[in-house]
Formats: sequence, C-alpha cells, structure tokens
Amino acid sequence: MRVLMVSDVYFPRINGVSTAIQTYRQSLQKNGVEISLIAPDYGNTGTEAWIERVPSRVLPCDPEDRLVHWRAMHDAVDRAVRGGYDLIHIQTPFVAHYAGIAAARRYKTPVIATYHTLFEEYLKHYAPFVPSCLLRGATRRFSRWQCNSLDAVIVPSRAIHSRLLSYGVTTPMQILPTGIPLQATVHDSTRAEFRARYGIAPTRPVALFVGRVAHEKNIHYLLEVAALARASVPDLLLLIAGEGPALGFLQERVKAQGLERNVQFIGYLDRQTELPACYAAADVFVFASRTETQGLVLLEAMAAGLPVVALAEMGTIDILGAKRGAVVPEDSPAAFARMLSLLLLGEDWRKRLAAEGRKYAAEWSDERLAVRMAALYRDVVATHTGEQASGVGLLPM
Repeated sequence: MRVLMVSDVYFPRINGVSTAIQTYRQSLQKNGVEISLIAPDYGNTGTEAWIERVPSRVLPCDPEDRLVHWRAMHDAVDRAVRGGYDLIHIQTPFVAHYAGIAAARRYKTPVIATYHTLFEEYLKHYAPFVPSCLLRGATRRFSRWQCNSLDAVIVPSRAIHSRLLSYGVTTPMQILPTGIPLQATVHDSTRAEFRARYGIAPTRPVALFVGRVAHEKNIHYLLEVAALARASVPDLLLLIAGEGPALGFLQERVKAQGLERNVQFIGYLDRQTELPACYAAADVFVFASRTETQGLVLLEAMAAGLPVVALAEMGTIDILGAKRGAVVPEDSPAAFARMLSLLLLGEDWRKRLAAEGRKYAAEWSDERLAVRMAALYRDVVATHTGEQASGVGLLPM
C-alpha cells in the first residue's frame, strides 16, 4: 500500500507533527505501508528518497516555520498522486491541506488528516488582540469545514474527539495517538556524565521539562512551582530542555523571581543522541500544558523511567487518567509544588512510579499503534472504493 503524506512542516523544524510523521513512517513499513512525504524546504535539509521538498519562505513573525509556495505545493502533490497512491494523509491545515484536497478530488483518491493542533486554544497565545469570541468562532468554523471535506479524521485523544464533535464535525473520526519508539535503558554512567557536562551536582534533585519553549506550554507556571517547592527542597533544579519563542520572556521571569540558582535552560537536545541522557539525569518529569492534543513527551519520560507530575488537561487526560507512573495534582502552583516536593523527597515512591511508568509506556509503543493505523488506512481505501471494510481501523480507542 502506498500513502502520500503532505505537510507544511517537517524536520529540521522540531515539533509534534514532525515527530509523528517520522515515527509512523518507520513503524508503518513493517505493516506493508510505504510512506512518501511532501514537505517544505528549509535550506540545507539534505535529500532523502522518500521526501520531496517544496520551495518555501521564512515568515517574518515566526522564523521557526516556513510558508510553502502555494503553486509549488499543489504541483508537487498533483504530480505525486497522478503517479499512483492509494491514500493521501494530510498532516497540517495550511497549504498542504488544500493541495491534498485538490489532488484527492481530481484523481478520486481517498484523503484523511490528523488533527494535531487545537487552534482554538493555541491561537489565543499569539493573537491576544483579537476578541476571544471572534477567534473561537472563526477557528471552529475553519476546523469544521476542513474536517468535513475529508474521508476520515484521526484525532490523538478523546478530548479532541469531543471538541470536534461540538464543532459540528460529521466525518468519521478515529482516536489514534501517535505512539512512541521504545528505547533501550540508558546506562547509569550516562546520568553522571550528563550532569557533569552541565555542571549539575550528582545528588541534586532535578525536575525536568522537555518540549518547545512556547507560551502555550505554560512553563511560567512551572517557574511558580519551582519558587514554592524550593521551600521544602532548597537545592531543587528545574531543568528546561528546548527552544522556542517564549525563551526570552521566561529568562526574564527567572531573574525577576530570583530563581537563577533553581532554573537552568539547556536548549534543544538531539532526540537520538542527547535526550535519552537528559532523561536519565533527571529525577522527576514535570508538565503543565493545558492545550496538548496528546502529550507524547509524558510517555517518553515514563519510558525512560522518570515518574511524572503533570496537569491532566485536554489530550493529556488519556495518558494521565490511568494514574500509572504519574501523579496529577490539583491545578494550582501550590498543590503542584507540594506534590513535586514529596516525590523528590520520597525515593521509594519514585522507584515505584518509575517501574509503573515503564510498563505503561510500552502499551503506547509505535509498533502497536502502527498496526491500527495500517488497518485504518485499508478501511478508508476499502470504503472509498465500495469494497467491504474490515471495521478494525474505525473502532474507537
């Protein structure tokens, strides 16, 4: 089976969409699905046989992303689908969406999309000058129109499924998270080496955040937590791994709150070579985002043996609801700080949660979920062509 993925983002742009594409491309191959991708050219991106890069330009207000050339994207998708694909899988709702829909209609090819980003929650951080009622109405109409132009929609969590139903989406939806690649356990010496490299004392209690350093990640909340938790754990270190548009703002907040000794920014870490060591060097993983559609980083932390303290909001509820490998405090910095302090001071509790988390994360492996994705692909194609679908792919999670 041949599937064409179309996206307005991919590596070297680091975000959940890029990670999901890479993860599924690798795991779907074992299920008889050949993936090709059309994505932006960021310059100096190299060449990979399965990717076609499309010309794009830098966005003045957002240097991390690219605006894909409209005609070039449409031409590339049209040319690819004309060459023969069983299914088009759209990953982003911008130029890629319209190019995918146009080609699907022209060549009568089934088309689906993954709803990665809840724009109703996301945009309020970047367009605060727009009245919330107008922003909410516009994003809901936009999402409803786009989703209802597809053969099926993949949503990563029950919360997003419910939200899209409330928007008036009538297209069949499948709850299907991305899944995570399970990595081998990192050797104990790696923890010491990582800490030494970043000047962290061997026994210092470390709470880790990994992710895009953006306003919607609610990292300023974690700064408040650190300020409160140091009353019980004076040498607490909040380690923030990642880059993003909120970095300058957060660094100023650290200075204003007198947290220079308790917060350390270490920038972006390579997922394959550096991030596993970073997880190994920490004691607890912390997360406070209220806008996640999925929250895969929580599972990555658990798979690495880190107990998690996190708010259960939106997409993270599906992961945290089982309360395996994680604790969910009340949504207040004081309650979060109290739970974090108790966990950092309770070694036996941390070990028990770590063991739980490893087992739980294995249930969300990319290989297990790729089987369901492949089944969904085949059911959508069968339904589109009028054949008898198995029904496996469209079952709720």
